[in-house]
Amino acid sequence: MTEQKDQTLQVVEQFTSINGEGRRAGQLAVFVRFKGCNLDCEYCDTKWANEADAPFEARKITEIVTSVTDTGVKNVTLTGGEPLLQKHIKLLIEQLLQAGLRVEIETNGSVAISPFRIAGYDKQLTFTVDYKLGCSKMEEKMLSENFDAVQEQDTVKFVVGSEEDLHRAKEIIDEHHLIGKCSIYFSPVFGAIELEQIVEFMKKEKLNDVNMQIQMHKVIWDPNAKGV
Repeated sequence: MTEQKDQTLQVVEQFTSINGEGRRAGQLAVFVRFKGCNLDCEYCDTKWANEADAPFEARKITEIVTSVTDTGVKNVTLTGGEPLLQKHIKLLIEQLLQAGLRVEIETNGSVAISPFRIAGYDKQLTFTVDYKLGCSKMEEKMLSENFDAVQEQDTVKFVVGSEEDLHRAKEIIDEHHLIGKCSIYFSPVFGAIELEQIVEFMKKEKLNDVNMQIQMHKVIWDPNAKGV
């Protein structure tokens, strides 16, 4: 086990802030951002972390766990890039859970989440699974099997940038019977769609149990700020 804890992951930044979106929006969280992504979304706001030459720190699992627990904050969000591409990420997830932390995985929807479940930690471990719609130019990369894998504690997040995206999101919700299966969020591409447009669509389609969210961190700080 000691050898496993000595495995390293590529971390581009770690910081404590509030959760800007999702079920724990407004709550404190420690964010650990990992290098690299297998997608290239049009609106990506962390492209700097996805570049091949992006600066990173090779950090041991034990170092990451200790640095998170030392903050005294119970929520930790593993993000990217795409965190599930990191070799040894499951070992890190397991160690964070065993330390008593609540772990959220922010994943881009193109990687299967089932292999990263940790038995016995259903309440502590949650997945926020993106579905990239037309405005991303990455929809063909989405993995529909994740809709069968999500559980009650998980979230499917539709990143919407147009009226067409909204209609497509509803198609996916209906096709995969997502309402009642997990939390569902509409997350607007910053500056690409009017918020009223999303609300009016939800009213027209009577989308009960679907949430619209605003990225709080982009309202509080500069939308391009890092480490917030």
